[in-house]
Amino acid sequence: MDLEQRQAIQQQITGGHFEAALEACESALAVSPDDADLLYMAAVCERYLGRYDPALTRIARLKSLVPEHGRAFQEEGHVYRDRGESTAALRAYANACQYNPALISSWRGQLDILEQQGRAPQAELVRERLAQLQALPRPLLGVMDLISQGKLVKAEDICRQFLQKVPHHVEGMRLLADIGARLGVLDDAEFLLESAVAFQPDHVQVRMDYIQVLRKRQKFQAALDQAEILLARQPDNVQFLSLYAIESMQTGDYDKALAVFDRVLEKVPGDPFTLTSRGHALKTVGQYEAAVDSYQQVIEQHPSHGEAYYSLANLKTYRFDDRQLHRMLEQQGSPDLNYMDRVYLAFALGKAFEDRAEFEQGFNHYETGNRLKKAQSRYSAVQMREEFDAQMEICTAELLSRRQGSGCPAPDPIFILGLPRAGSTLLEQILASHSQVDGTLELPNILSLSQKLRRGDRLSADRKYPDTLARLTDKELQAFGEQYIEDTRIHRAGAPFFIDKMPNNFRHIGLIKLMLPNAKIIDARRHPMSCCFSGYKQLFAEGQEFSYSLEDIGTYYRDYLDLMAHWNSVLPGEILKVDHEDVVDDLEGQVRRILDFCGLPFEQGCVDYHKTERNVRTPSSEQVRQPIFRDSVDAWRSFEPWLGPLKTALGPEVLSHYGISMT
Repeated sequence: MDLEQRQAIQQQITGGHFEAALEACESALAVSPDDADLLYMAAVCERYLGRYDPALTRIARLKSLVPEHGRAFQEEGHVYRDRGESTAALRAYANACQYNPALISSWRGQLDILEQQGRAPQAELVRERLAQLQALPRPLLGVMDLISQGKLVKAEDICRQFLQKVPHHVEGMRLLADIGARLGVLDDAEFLLESAVAFQPDHVQVRMDYIQVLRKRQKFQAALDQAEILLARQPDNVQFLSLYAIESMQTGDYDKALAVFDRVLEKVPGDPFTLTSRGHALKTVGQYEAAVDSYQQVIEQHPSHGEAYYSLANLKTYRFDDRQLHRMLEQQGSPDLNYMDRVYLAFALGKAFEDRAEFEQGFNHYETGNRLKKAQSRYSAVQMREEFDAQMEICTAELLSRRQGSGCPAPDPIFILGLPRAGSTLLEQILASHSQVDGTLELPNILSLSQKLRRGDRLSADRKYPDTLARLTDKELQAFGEQYIEDTRIHRAGAPFFIDKMPNNFRHIGLIKLMLPNAKIIDARRHPMSCCFSGYKQLFAEGQEFSYSLEDIGTYYRDYLDLMAHWNSVLPGEILKVDHEDVVDDLEGQVRRILDFCGLPFEQGCVDYHKTERNVRTPSSEQVRQPIFRDSVDAWRSFEPWLGPLKTALGPEVLSHYGISMT
């Protein structure tokens, strides 16, 4: 259906011609049954015609297709309101405002119900928020709405036009920074928020957004400094205390973080979010039993808090008992469970049934979790392949040879890259156990630089990278390399070498070698079925959106192999491939091979990596604190009957190399 036909239906609805509009919607839906706009308009018509059950059916369909569709929840609220079900209406309106804060009608709907129920404190909070929104200039309210719909290019255009007229409008700056952060343009977002904080130091939300961006940029001390400013103003504010604890945790001060979490729990005993964050802190420092206890407290007191179940599952070594399994299944069937709790529970149930060797049940739950997550994603395998092809087209052997000697000569970085769940955390733990190597984090610096080169003068621009690599001067490449060394110094503890473990850096090896020609690069490789299915079972905190479909992850792996073959062709001898299975079979031999490649003397501590005490923030944290084990090498075979789509995506050429049949 074209735009003109959609507008005609909207005009019919505005004019009160609901039967005609519904008939037009149904005719169009027969051709495009998954069209979100048509489903929404049909639901509106059904409600105005008093057909509440069909309206709710259409809304349920719409929410399954677009889980964060704010207007779908708003329409659901209207239906329940008109049916006299105020509690259900209030819940729907609250969800609508969570997903799209610009929905004035949903704020008003909440306020009306809260006032009717005599809930004065809650009503006052909603009234304040409603007043803030109504005071916003209309263009910025529109920007908020567009951001919530994921229409970031249009939102950026309107926001920039507004700021050209009102240059120092703090809310406009905050919204433009939000767009930048969503697009991964974190340096611009940081600059905008830093400026906004300077213009309006008492604007709490701006400072909190600033802290979030600083954290994403891994400027943890700066984020902690900002959290201290908030806390100094209101020392007993529970939200500020929690934020301060989280930022303390990010700086590595886990003792302080845990102490502040305990202070929060004294003020709000049993708070599920605080107990869960406390569990994360304990897990990171290796206090396994205490972390388990913290997560278990959550599920005992708040059985619908899905993140706690998933956090237990994500320990990898935890096993759910019968009572916990029964409770998870009960919660999964609850119609009141929110979307992300449903996602968390699905992945946790997958792990629970896998541990019980009930593999079909386990796969069904993993599949549910991935389907729910994919519904939130706009990932395109075709677009990703185009990006890989562009790297291969631009980063030729001729370009890399011609620019040899440019960049920053520092030999400090050791990049461990590849696909997630390929054994990179194990390799990091091995190398970080060496006296001359600092372990750090999955550093965002290379990805941020690629975004900067991609966008030009706009947040949402594209197609400027990797083309721009051919036009960068020696001076620019040297400056990029020096800036990388300087910006990452905060994560180091004084050793001459350090590890950058961001897996996705494999997409940018050309950029890395141009700006840091003496950097070492290790390709962490794992059996395709093991790697892909392990990624499919993992609920990542953010990014890695290719992992929520067997077809997508298989295609991504195959394309990764193509790109790595290109890098090895144009950079012969510059990349060390380390197969996870080889490390499992011959730990010491592979340790010596890795150290030789890095120019490091052998140290026994690298073989005894599991004895090294350090904070590990990845999902493999408990596994790398144990001696080498083979348990997960062939774990995928238990699920092989359901992995046909993965095999098809990988293709016979990839699978035959590993002796796997397509059937």
